[in-house]
Amino acid sequence: MQLPTTFETLIEEANQLDLYKKLILQLNKDFLLANVDLGFHEEVLPSSLKLLLHETVYKLIQEKFTEYLNLLYIIDVPEKQVKALHGDDLLKLSEEVSFLILKREWQKVWFRNKF
Repeated sequence: MQLPTTFETLIEEANQLDLYKKLILQLNKDFLLANVDLGFHEEVLPSSLKLLLHETVYKLIQEKFTEYLNLLYIIDVPEKQVKALHGDDLLKLSEEVSFLILKREWQKVWFRNKF
């Protein structure tokens, strides 16, 4: 499986395979498991998804770091990838972490669909 390198290609691939709704459901499931108060409507636009996810990750890093780490653990975002990011700019960091979250959730949905 070749993982998407941008948010746009991830969403495009999810739409092509008709798995966008399943991606949203997977996000909702894992956020609920992590006890993070964020639930996406199944019809959420990709631009809104990106914005809300980014905003939530940003707030978690700033205000609830333990919950942020728990979310990454529950979603199973590779620690190596998170550590490779530069933490100088918190806004940029939260955007990159949001994409890592989406990529990992996409991987789960794609594998479940494929196998």
